[in-house]
Amino acid sequence: MNVFGVTGWKNAGKTGLMERLVAEFCGRGLRVSTLKHAHHSFDVDHPGKDSHRHRMAGASQVLLASTERWALMNEHRGAPEPSLAALLAKLDPVDLVLIEGWKRDKHPKVEAWRAETGNPLIAPNDPTILAVASDTTLELDRPVFDLDDTAAVADFILAHLEMAR
Repeated sequence: MNVFGVTGWKNAGKTGLMERLVAEFCGRGLRVSTLKHAHHSFDVDHPGKDSHRHRMAGASQVLLASTERWALMNEHRGAPEPSLAALLAKLDPVDLVLIEGWKRDKHPKVEAWRAETGNPLIAPNDPTILAVASDTTLELDRPVFDLDDTAAVADFILAHLEMAR
């Protein structure tokens, strides 16, 4: 499976770039899935709903299905967080999986970086970051794209993955 990541510090523009890349790749006829890492607890369920009640009663997995979509919720119940590889293995085959987060994993990445955040660039110390998408001009040893030039970033990703589109 073709995998490429978008990384960066908080408020660097990662989610916006991910959203635009998904739309760009889908517009080019590719099937795309995404993985997003959260550093905090989150819930896609709602207290009082049947599925939430099942989880609270101790279910390890709850699959919720309708005519529009289905979602499978897994509770760790004390087990360690699954690795990126284990999570990727759970996805159906697609043309491209875009990953937001997982800074320390070894897949290829583009760093989203905004000057106003004041955070340092990650790229100079991380060889897995192959390019930077920024809101300002930078002098680096790898390509730098305008953060809003989604087509150029998409072209770079496809070229790196040797995917013609």
